[in-house]
Amino acid sequence: MRLHLLLLLATAMAMAATAPADAYNITKILSAHPEFSTFNHYLSLTHLASDVNRRLTVTVLALDNSAMSSLLDRHLSLPTLRNVLALHCLVDYYGAKKLHQLTSGTALTSSLFQATGAAPGTTGFVNITDRRGGHVTFSAEDTAADDADDGTTTTASASSSFVKSVKEIPYNLSIVQISAALSSPEAEAPAAAPAPVNLTAAMSRHGCGLFAGLLLAASPDVLDAYESNLDTGLTVFCPVDAAVRAFGPKFGRLKPDERATLLLYHAEAAYNSMQQLKTGSGLSTTLATAAAAAKKKKSKDFTFTVGEDGGGVKLETEVATAKILKTVVDQEPVAVYSINKVLQPRELFKPPEAGAPAGSAAAAAAAAAADSPDGAPDDDKAADDNAADGRLGGGCVWAVAAAAAAVAVML
Repeated sequence: MRLHLLLLLATAMAMAATAPADAYNITKILSAHPEFSTFNHYLSLTHLASDVNRRLTVTVLALDNSAMSSLLDRHLSLPTLRNVLALHCLVDYYGAKKLHQLTSGTALTSSLFQATGAAPGTTGFVNITDRRGGHVTFSAEDTAADDADDGTTTTASASSSFVKSVKEIPYNLSIVQISAALSSPEAEAPAAAPAPVNLTAAMSRHGCGLFAGLLLAASPDVLDAYESNLDTGLTVFCPVDAAVRAFGPKFGRLKPDERATLLLYHAEAAYNSMQQLKTGSGLSTTLATAAAAAKKKKSKDFTFTVGEDGGGVKLETEVATAKILKTVVDQEPVAVYSINKVLQPRELFKPPEAGAPAGSAAAAAAAAAADSPDGAPDDDKAADDNAADGRLGGGCVWAVAAAAAAVAVML
């Protein structure tokens, strides 16, 4: 029995040692090295940072600010720059020791650019060579026309030199500095931008038509705030139609600017994959956070907590807890997820009182308070009647929302 327990312990330790490297964050690591600030910025802007963080094994060939300045002088488009930087992310682990102990003094390894499938032939591979005196060089493989039977031949481009090791997490992540950007005609070829995501149409097709309609029917700056982040990063949590209908009475008691804030509260100006949401638990800032900051409302942060929940993801606002039901869109840099409840920020709705026994008068009072936005009179009969009828602010908002969502689907 004792031997059996020891074997189990050894197995557990081995599994922990080889667990996926979800503990590292390339952006956070590089932020401690200001000489790589430009490289770090473009890893985030091109959304390669999230690709790197998802890899179990990866080596990043980092460029300092001077080398990045030379690369940016080529005036590449953002999609093309993503391909070039993807060439600097190798899908194998190469720490400083391994680089100086290469078998036969050379190695050919694939990059994230090759992994995209956009790199023809062996382009997207990087040749590593350990030369005399411990001098290590890196060069991209290029394909050029030739008279060979297959019509191509592979040649190595100008090389870049190993400078130093920046960070190593054996055998998951290695960040090494190289002297200059790798050059590859295939990576630098003009790359088409991905087709834009039609947010409201996607929501409408996946059971969030009423929420999409509210976005379309709201003041123009709400949907504009969403769409202004489509190129740089956006995560949306859209409540399904049943949740929006159930929320009608509360929505009816909100002022127009509060309704706009509530809609902004359902989106974050950053791309988050489902895996990132599961492993990156913590406070999530929202578009409402940015709007409050712009208005200098320092006491209102409009955040909620993201956490793993039995294999799924839950969103907690202190007033209510919602769960992600399914992925509507995952097209980096945009992600949209449907949720089972409307998110209620504590800045607009009163949290339920803790410790009140279920069924008690205190619990009933707490529930009534939670149903009303802060500052709104609980006995506002007109607002209650309008909300119950689905007429918000004197207009048939649900009908307008449904019609707007239907139009979005046809676009």
